[in-house]
Amino acid sequence: MNESETRAELIDPALKAAGWGVVEGSRVRREMICPGRILGAGQRGEATTADYVLTYRGRKLAAVEAKAKGKGVTAGLGQAKVYADKLKTRWAYSSDGNGVYRVDMETGKEGPVANWPTPDALWAMTFAEENAWRDAFAAVPFEERGGSQPARYYQVNAVQAVLDVLAEGRKRVLLTLATGTGKTFISFQLAWKLFHARWSLAGEPTRRPRILFLADRNILADQAYNAFSAFPDDALVRIKPDAIRKKGRVPKNGSVFFTIFQTFTSGKTDALGREEAYFGDYPPDFFDFIIIDECHRGGANAEGEWRAILEYFAPAVQLGLTATPLRRDENRDTYAYFGKPVYTYSLREGIEDGFLTPFKVRQHKTTLDNYVWTSDDTVVSGFAEEDRRYTSKDFNRIIEIEAREKYRVEVFMKEIDQRQKTLVFCATQDHAAAVRNLINQIKDSADPHYCERVTADDGAMGEHWLRQFQDNEKTIPTVLTTSQKLSTGVDARNVRNIVLLRPVNSMIEFKQIVGRGTRLFDGKEYFTIHDFEEAYQHFLDPEWDGEPLEPVAVEPKGPPPEPDPSKPPKEREEPEERPAKVVIMLADGKARSIQHISATSFWGPDGRPLSAAEFIESLFGKAPELFRDEDELRRLWGAPQTRKALLQGLAERGFGIETLKEMARVIDAPDSDIFDVLAYVAFALPPVSRADRVADRKPVLLSDYNGELAVFLDFVLGQYVKQGVDELDQEKLPRLLELRYANVMEAAARLGGVPIVRNAFIDCQRGLFERSNA
Repeated sequence: MNESETRAELIDPALKAAGWGVVEGSRVRREMICPGRILGAGQRGEATTADYVLTYRGRKLAAVEAKAKGKGVTAGLGQAKVYADKLKTRWAYSSDGNGVYRVDMETGKEGPVANWPTPDALWAMTFAEENAWRDAFAAVPFEERGGSQPARYYQVNAVQAVLDVLAEGRKRVLLTLATGTGKTFISFQLAWKLFHARWSLAGEPTRRPRILFLADRNILADQAYNAFSAFPDDALVRIKPDAIRKKGRVPKNGSVFFTIFQTFTSGKTDALGREEAYFGDYPPDFFDFIIIDECHRGGANAEGEWRAILEYFAPAVQLGLTATPLRRDENRDTYAYFGKPVYTYSLREGIEDGFLTPFKVRQHKTTLDNYVWTSDDTVVSGFAEEDRRYTSKDFNRIIEIEAREKYRVEVFMKEIDQRQKTLVFCATQDHAAAVRNLINQIKDSADPHYCERVTADDGAMGEHWLRQFQDNEKTIPTVLTTSQKLSTGVDARNVRNIVLLRPVNSMIEFKQIVGRGTRLFDGKEYFTIHDFEEAYQHFLDPEWDGEPLEPVAVEPKGPPPEPDPSKPPKEREEPEERPAKVVIMLADGKARSIQHISATSFWGPDGRPLSAAEFIESLFGKAPELFRDEDELRRLWGAPQTRKALLQGLAERGFGIETLKEMARVIDAPDSDIFDVLAYVAFALPPVSRADRVADRKPVLLSDYNGELAVFLDFVLGQYVKQGVDELDQEKLPRLLELRYANVMEAAARLGGVPIVRNAFIDCQRGLFERSNA
């Protein structure tokens, strides 16, 4: 028996006899856990698929791996454990039809068992104690839009982890999931289950819960509001200041409320001129469940902007959502407040599973990344300090040099495909406006809205351009410039380039910016980070993808005391006036002499530096070894027939011509030959453009031929430069002759006959790919 026969004739009947798929509420099915890492040319790595997943009463209880009869009962045990780990099932089973082997993933105990367990037996083995809320939550199925949006395994795990600790009575909960993995979808599923299970702080299923989704930006609150559209219309409430002012009160009729903390902390002015926050109009126990999106952004520390809200609504269960593991100094308060994450899903896992997009880094440095003022440069405004060295952190904050910004914009605009959606991160809002203008001045597109700025100052118009950018059916605007606003929470799936024109000092922010490009989109096999500020060094930080440290427990405080009306309101301190920005116009010679150096570096999702070969292998798989060394590759590639055979051999092994061309784009060599891609990956040879190869070799190649034949071969080399190596195929020779001459017969007469032309055509190619004398 093969494996399929073993399953059909032995394992399937045994599971059915045990009640799986027969007992009400039980289900047994093959499950694709993750689709496999994204590879080039629309391909994916091997999917992770469990032969059977045993589900009962809405909970996945066991993962099963089957092998062909006679392979051994434990032959699939390793795979079963992997599947159980991913699915967070208590049990892993392996079978070859002759027996059953079981592992308890919680205690580590394992061994052969006589029979498959019944659904009730497996439930009892998994849950020693009954829990009414656990059962009630499990009875509510995930809302998957009729199967059009099935929950991914880690999303199910995250929802289940929260519900489990909620059923146990925990009040502070934290989820840590990489950007782009669907935290809003998880929030929706949690709210859906709580809503339909009628869970509330009352402890009995007597009413619908009141749930608050709290964000720090309107676009995040609006995105969440729209994502919850499966709820009844009267259940959803969007809390906005103008609506509160118009009605004179906060809204209280509803089940799921959405707002931003700025709205909740603003409010009306009392008789003493003090502002009373709107959140105080709700009783402290009004909300049963509060979801705090991007909770790491300054909310949990004692002086944080959200802390007063969280403390006021202390009775509620509070769920923090973050994309960043615990850092030594940046978000320790968040982890101390919420506690250790109940579930974590990292960027590395997301890329390896195939739910996030890989990336490469293009590093750029210019000769004007440090600046010392000299008298031949003109100070347009401000005061330039003599003998001061202005560095990266100073540019576009305290000093501005337009020539430098123009040059940097020209560098990345020449490198990117200008039709691809791109986010550009700038130092300030003014800098974002200046960069927008520079991009629009040099763009290829004729559309005046090709590049737009989206910052806090752009208000409703900026939100409009962001919505247009997020719409995958629209191509304008193609580029957005921003300073801080778009670093988090923006769901734009087709971003192909991220450009860093400002330093990124925070690891948390760097991870979030990288996350702008990781979302999946059809045909998007990787994205590129164009890094002008050495932000890539964050990859080298040991905490890039490290495990969160144990948090320090902090007891939540109760509601803040009522203000004392006898004390005058505290006056706000006036901020110190900033010195005027120094604006410099470079002397003409300096502006024209700015230069840059660029290099591509490759990084794994775990922050490990990769060689080009490793990165390409991670995208496309391992290339077949069809040549022993560089000399053999040159020999094979230099003759049309052997080159054709080599390309055929590559194609048969999954490396077709489109894949090879995509590999050329990955190593920033789109104008090079496929030969250069193979030589770069196999032997680390630097790619040479087709134009440079011809310019280097042409004097030698044409020296052995008479005038007319040399002219024709020169024409052939020109076609190679323009079109690529396909022009050197023997089948293209007649067409090339017709392009140059009236017909093949006339060409043969002028060039000395068909055999001479054919031999010259082939010999010229051999010389083209020989080692250079340079």
